Amino acid sequence: MQAWQVHEIGEPGEVMRLAEVERPVPGDGQVLLKVRAANINFPDALMCRGQYQVRPPMPFTPGVEICGETEDGRRVMANPALPYGGFAEYAVADAAALLPAPEALDDAEAAALHIGYQTGWFGLHRRARLEAGETLLVHAAAGGVGSAAVQLGKAAGATVIGVVGGADKAAVARELGCDVVVDRRAEDVVAAVKEATGGRGADVIYDPVGGDAYTQSTKVVSFEGRIVVVGFASGTIPSPGLNHALVKNYSILGLHWGLYNTKDPKLVLRCHEQLTELAARGAIRPLVSERVPLDGAADAVQRVADGVTTGRVAVLPSLTTTLTDTDTDTDTDTDTDENGAVA
Repeated sequence: MQAWQVHEIGEPGEVMRLAEVERPVPGDGQVLLKVRAANINFPDALMCRGQYQVRPPMPFTPGVEICGETEDGRRVMANPALPYGGFAEYAVADAAALLPAPEALDDAEAAALHIGYQTGWFGLHRRARLEAGETLLVHAAAGGVGSAAVQLGKAAGATVIGVVGGADKAAVARELGCDVVVDRRAEDVVAAVKEATGGRGADVIYDPVGGDAYTQSTKVVSFEGRIVVVGFASGTIPSPGLNHALVKNYSILGLHWGLYNTKDPKLVLRCHEQLTELAARGAIRPLVSERVPLDGAADAVQRVADGVTTGRVAVLPSLTTTLTDTDTDTDTDTDTDENGAVA
């Protein structure tokens, strides 16, 4: 089979190599899956750079999120068991962690429903306790993680403010349903958010970026507001001033979604059931901006790492040419980023 492998640490576009390899052999409690679609996540780039908390042995195949097919034909969502990741024709996953792929979503969309939307659901509902009528601010709102949070926020009845970088991404954020869009390249984020909220600030702030975005968050969080820290796509991990949190009376909430798989796996299943229901009634739908063939994976991972993509980029081993969302519109109406690229 064909699989991308990383033999040394570096930029994805330089160290990912497509090779002909043997199919992986599942271990105890594992299954072999045919990869129908693999979603690109920011951790894939971090693993190539040697900067992720998980460091699989080399050579390894990146790809932490897939829609796959079991030997008996079931379509499932899975997080592959590294080093046999999803940027390949076949991957290995733990049998107990497989989730049924929602019928309402195609393969690329189903692959993109897992990490980003589970992170959004746990961040907004489990950690921040977002309520209908509250104001949610989402950084990198046009990215993979951010776009999921925007949709989940709207589904929960919140007013959503999206912060993006550039006019094109602002247009994407509006299409996703943001009530207010702030272009950080053209506007003062703090002033714009304060104006949009009448000076009150945002009740919940969803931050997959860190760096300057976190600093802005502390200036616009409301009384008894909650800042949910889900990642550091900017590359800068902020050092919060706890005296500031005390004086302004807000909460800083960390979220490591992966821990729930071992600490409370039943809650992961409950989350998936709710996400499936939301997808079935059209309240959420992953924004898959690009669908690329297997031989385009390294370039696509690099572009996600560079923060120049919107929504999610999916790798489909069955494709022979690179497709965009506009190329794949059909009468079936099935086409439309633990941390997406900066948007």
